[in-house]
Amino acid sequence: MAEWEGGRHGEHDGGVVTEEQQQVDKPPLYKVLLHNDDFTTMDFVVEILRTVFHKSAFEAVRVMLAVHRQGVGVAGVYTYEIAEAKVDKVATLARAKEFPLRCTLEED
Repeated sequence: MAEWEGGRHGEHDGGVVTEEQQQVDKPPLYKVLLHNDDFTTMDFVVEILRTVFHKSAFEAVRVMLAVHRQGVGVAGVYTYEIAEAKVDKVATLARAKEFPLRCTLEED
């Protein structure tokens, strides 16, 4: 048998083996916000919420109405990298349809 520290393989000194636990902080989260404007259609906002943010039809309409009535609505909450990617995706899709839909992120 191979030898290792403390004796032969399979032998131990009777001590307790403990696993050192490291505290891992959760990454900060960011809200992705959609902002109201006078040109982007409600249907397009619902489409964005369904395709980019994977909202149900009901939830997409609820968020779209918040954007329309309150001027801003939360599309989702994500880690920074994911939030940034979703903001970029919304901007790309809005530009392709020639809508000025503004999408931003802010720390939660």
